Amino acid sequence: MSLTGHLAASLHDRGLGGDQASAARALRAVHRAMAELRRGTPVLIRGGDHTLIIAAAETVSARGLSELGLAGIGPAVLLLAPVRAAAVLQRPVPQDAPGTEAGAVALRLPPALLDPAVLRSLADPTAERLLPAEPERVGAPALASAAIALAKLARLLPALVAAPAAEAASGRLDLLSVEAGHIAAYPDTAAGTLTRVAEARVPLEDAPEARLVAFRAADGGIEHLAILVGQPEQALAEGSVPLARIHSECFTGDLLGSLRCDCGPQLRGAIKRMAEDPSGGVLLYLAQEGRGIGLVNKLRAYALQDQGLDTLDANRALGYGADERNFWVAAEMLRAVGIGRVRLLTNNPDKLAGLAACGIGVEGREAHQFAANGVNDAYLQTKARRFGHLLT
Repeated sequence: MSLTGHLAASLHDRGLGGDQASAARALRAVHRAMAELRRGTPVLIRGGDHTLIIAAAETVSARGLSELGLAGIGPAVLLLAPVRAAAVLQRPVPQDAPGTEAGAVALRLPPALLDPAVLRSLADPTAERLLPAEPERVGAPALASAAIALAKLARLLPALVAAPAAEAASGRLDLLSVEAGHIAAYPDTAAGTLTRVAEARVPLEDAPEARLVAFRAADGGIEHLAILVGQPEQALAEGSVPLARIHSECFTGDLLGSLRCDCGPQLRGAIKRMAEDPSGGVLLYLAQEGRGIGLVNKLRAYALQDQGLDTLDANRALGYGADERNFWVAAEMLRAVGIGRVRLLTNNPDKLAGLAACGIGVEGREAHQFAANGVNDAYLQTKARRFGHLLT
């Protein structure tokens, strides 16, 4: 489903599934499960009559593999996101093919590959190829797609060792368990629990009249920031529509001045333009590095780009989609600062449609284009050609 379609569906289906306390408990369980996967410990996913034990291929320890073997029923399989499986198999993987659950593909793991160092290489497309030339596809277990989703939320490569688990495994091995439904609801639920936790006046080089507002979700995860330039709330109350920009954090571009992207110029250019506009504006600085794949995976994608892949294909080779971001966060932040209508600074049509699908009045698009620098030329061409960005 496209980003726009996903957001429209979320708008229809969204809800915290109960009171704030139950939402916070669900968020806490998913957040803890993410942490367990990152430290190499298996977790259990429950849904309906099924229980699946999983471990992240890039972090699992020898002890984790032992626990997975003790709890699992039958041989373990390697779960991959379909786009990663297509890169491994070097051919497209139809979603209705045998052995495919929606969002996951399962490959048989020969016993010799059940080793932490080998599994790290299996997960990472920048490492040595260790799978057989024709890996054996097997039926993906129930809850496989929830496992892939959890790995992505943890900013890990969506490659997992998994097996159906015995119901008693959680108590016997003291493993954390999480509901599949809570994993699916996590992004929108987290956005719905955002709270203002700090704010201060922070004069900026190009915008002396600026304020920063920090937001944190109930899971206690990474904060998002709103940079308010001028008095956009007052302008809106007086009938003007302020500028807004959704800007995903980019450590390499925003802080280091990387020439591989145009993020730094876009960030500074947006702030300067808001300062010059009578209506001011708000820049939403979201903790969604690399279109939602995280900094480490973005660096892996860069390594693949140096081998000849473009931005989109590099993300797919890692197992991620073209854009993994959730713009509910942006919409909730705008509402929290009293901004319900905006003129959006963007070249990305999906941001326009996505923000509108989240209930924000998008009154128009303001082009936000910067010239190529000799290094990011192909990157910008890919944004226009394959992501549909309006750069002409």
